[in-house]
Amino acid sequence: MARPGEQRHNRRSTGSRETRQVLIVCEDELTAPNYFKKFPSSEDDLEIVPVGTGHNTLSLVKEAIRIKNAEERSGSKFISVWCVFDRDSFPSGNFNAAFSWAKKNGIKVAYANQCFELWYWLHFDFQQTAVSRGDYQKKLSDRLGRKYNKNDLQMYDDLIDRQPDAIRNSKKLISMHGSNDPESADPSTNIHELVEYLNEFS
Repeated sequence: MARPGEQRHNRRSTGSRETRQVLIVCEDELTAPNYFKKFPSSEDDLEIVPVGTGHNTLSLVKEAIRIKNAEERSGSKFISVWCVFDRDSFPSGNFNAAFSWAKKNGIKVAYANQCFELWYWLHFDFQQTAVSRGDYQKKLSDRLGRKYNKNDLQMYDDLIDRQPDAIRNSKKLISMHGSNDPESADPSTNIHELVEYLNEFS
């Protein structure tokens, strides 16, 4: 199977107009792609294209650039390109360089410090102290009433009613840190920016 960007994405047409596409290139291959695949959109207007790569931070942004450039060489372009990645334990140089490369190449970043599960947890409660990935998994399992797994296909559906709370909590976290330094702002996330963007098309 060809990698994304090695062949042109199949684009549906509405009359003489092609369906617009948003590319979301994700660090992990399960958690974030499964979540963003569930976002509703008008099939006549927008197609959300989540890609799980297994790349991290800087290499992820470079992969997004590769896909974006390949699409443009095919004679079309995405209306928006996003990278989704975690802070995890990667060197700060890689994390910060990823933001710089993305901005330079017209790619938006949705990050979570430390992990994507922070975004899930903000649906239930505000969190202003650092928590490990393992602790988030335990906390989510308790609130969900079942074991949380990274490949869970039901998270969007289970959390949709609480999404306004997550957006509000995420914005509150960003405002509390007061500086534009996501690398050291633990916990913090701006995933709400991508969520609000996608919601515009629902």
